[in-house]
Amino acid sequence: MATYKKRGYRKPKEKVEEVINDDLNNEVEGYVEGESTTEEVFNTLDDTANKAEEWVADNQKYIFGVVGAIALGVLLYMAYGKFIQEPNEAEASNEAYKAQTYFTQAVDATGTAKDSLFNLALNGGEGKLGLLDIIEDYSGTKAANLANYTAGMAYLNMNDYQNAVTYLDKFSANDEILAANAKGGVADAFVQLNQLEDALTYYEKALALTTNEYTTPKFLYKAAVVALDLGKNDVAAKYLTRIKDEFPSALEAGKVDALLGKAQAK
Repeated sequence: MATYKKRGYRKPKEKVEEVINDDLNNEVEGYVEGESTTEEVFNTLDDTANKAEEWVADNQKYIFGVVGAIALGVLLYMAYGKFIQEPNEAEASNEAYKAQTYFTQAVDATGTAKDSLFNLALNGGEGKLGLLDIIEDYSGTKAANLANYTAGMAYLNMNDYQNAVTYLDKFSANDEILAANAKGGVADAFVQLNQLEDALTYYEKALALTTNEYTTPKFLYKAAVVALDLGKNDVAAKYLTRIKDEFPSALEAGKVDALLGKAQAK
């Protein structure tokens, strides 16, 4: 805080000099009598350093043990990735190839052949592992994670909706479209199980993952249909309007007006 000073005032010079001289004399006397604060500080620092050195000397085995344990942990982690995880990933991918092939064939097939091929994909054939074997035998690998998605979609196509939910919900992916499809698949299964609140939740999870021309209008439309069934007309209208505004060329856009009129009429 600023202090007010009266204009023209001067402190007596003699008094200032006396104060300065007294302070200097006191300091000199202090040095002469061995009472230097600086000296005391250095002495304290020396004592502290000596104690630290003693502690290190007494505990160096413990210190080296901790450092060695950390270094060993890093080396083991690197070795696990190089000599265990990487070969395991490669083996899992090779084993999953046949099951994935069956799944692809099933998607393109018709009639009874479709379910037969999905069963082969899930349980294996021709001496090869199925998707369920990959999930169990190679847990933690990328191949097992992808097998969760493929198995879930296989069950969804076979109308086994509970297993579809189980396996699709285990799947995780950095690919936003694939992740959105998995959430949408869970929602589709919940619709068939007549769990409409759960279905709407999962359609909304799928919509939150990504915005694109493929999955977004599809799940906006499905979410709107479920919202209408639940009596959530404002939610349905919001999703249908978004299709109309953001995705006018999408297949779903052609079906929006009829549902939008229904949502607004209610």
